[in-house]
Amino acid sequence: MTTARTARIDDIEIWTDRHGAPTDPAILLLAGDTASATAWPQPLTDRFTAAGYQVIRLDYRDTGRSTRREFAGHPYTFDDLATDATAVLDTWDIDAAHVVGFGMGGGTAQLLALDHPQRLRTVTLSNCFALGIDFFGNWQRALTGEPTLDGLPTPDPDFTRLATSPAPPADAIQRALAGDFYDESELRAAARRAETHAGQPDTRKVHPHSQLRAGFDGRGEHLPAITTPALVIQGMRDPINPPPHGRHLAGLIPGARLVEIPGMGHSLPAAVHDTYATAILEHLRRNTQHSHTDSEPAQETA
Repeated sequence: MTTARTARIDDIEIWTDRHGAPTDPAILLLAGDTASATAWPQPLTDRFTAAGYQVIRLDYRDTGRSTRREFAGHPYTFDDLATDATAVLDTWDIDAAHVVGFGMGGGTAQLLALDHPQRLRTVTLSNCFALGIDFFGNWQRALTGEPTLDGLPTPDPDFTRLATSPAPPADAIQRALAGDFYDESELRAAARRAETHAGQPDTRKVHPHSQLRAGFDGRGEHLPAITTPALVIQGMRDPINPPPHGRHLAGLIPGARLVEIPGMGHSLPAAVHDTYATAILEHLRRNTQHSHTDSEPAQETA
């Protein structure tokens, strides 16, 4: 069963939908940068509902069917995106959810764990960097060859040059993001779904990072205070947040578990759904009755 509702924050409307039974525990899915709710493939969502969870997805501001406005006249930060997520939970009358954030959504999920811990049952941080990492500076360092300030790798320089080129070859970015699992027909179908959902062509560069980043500044030192049971997923061929970013993030959060998925890039192709869903569902089951309190991150290779 799928239903849709609109969350309202002042004069902003956030489109959201729910899959599954409203009496089941909730999973809130936060997609990556520039992505709408459709970035979470239906077969993956179906795995969660089949396991006994209701799944809530949302369109970020400026994506999908949510409010779109000129950023310069209506600025916001990652803190606002985190607040939007809590408003979505309110709209569905959900006190607390299992939150899964991918890419930029993983950064937003870290803010939720820090600032709204009462709204989270567990948190899964997938394919993202830790708050406190100078990600946006490192993106530029990847282009110049300068070393990072934290000793962790920059985004892949070849990918960075490709992503910032004025006219990248067709499907080249998608190939790079797919890791070992590029499937042209699958990606074209995903693009059609996103366009049909939004009612217009897919929008790029909708989140101006230089302004949004204020929500991340100075927050890295607070990560050890997170008490929400945490799972970190690392795509081993992620060109944006390559290894060992996942290991670094897991090491900052007490008791966090780390799952590394071989061949996975910065996307969710069908080839990784089984491994991905299994890792998350095991994390949810592990923490349904009790909190994980180990002092060191537990590592698993999928």
